[in-house]
Amino acid sequence: MADQKTSPTNVMKEPRIDKLVINISVGESGDRLTRASKVLEQLTGQTPVTSKARYTVRTFGIRRNEKIAVHVTIRGPKAEEILERGLKVKEYELRRRNFSETGNFGFGIQEHIDLGARYDPGIGIFGMDFFVVMGRPGARVARRKQKKARVGNQHRIKKEDTMAWFKQRFDGIILYDTYAICTPPRSSQAAFGLFCFQ
Repeated sequence: MADQKTSPTNVMKEPRIDKLVINISVGESGDRLTRASKVLEQLTGQTPVTSKARYTVRTFGIRRNEKIAVHVTIRGPKAEEILERGLKVKEYELRRRNFSETGNFGFGIQEHIDLGARYDPGIGIFGMDFFVVMGRPGARVARRKQKKARVGNQHRIKKEDTMAWFKQRFDGIILYDTYAICTPPRSSQAAFGLFCFQ
């Protein structure tokens, strides 16, 4: 009998999309926020929810509790379909830093018309952020009201699990960031400062 922990066909260990959140942050209330709301409604067929600013930021002219963004939460097959359209814009390429340690990931696109929406001069063009919350079957025991239980460490979804799922499910490519390595100069090269290479 195959061990449940190591069996690749164990359906309870398969990562899945819990929800997809699409956010458009406008930075101000008024007409632009209304137009951004229309974009999300056309894209998802759902009514968006407005988000309020938590702090006053004088530099950007934002007041506390002012409505500055709209977002919509999508679940089920529609979430996977819209996510695939978003990943197609990114050419199925994400950076390693797009994935969080808790197994979720996110990315942004600059123009909503890349998703297949028609350009409307009355609305304009908006960029948006995609946030994907991943999970495994059975994780609900930690969120339910009665008889809550702790999800074991073996069952929690991790960064590596989501990255492997992304590669397998979408045939995706994960780009690893390159950092410059700087070496201190020798005494004869002190006038030139640090020497950096990638």
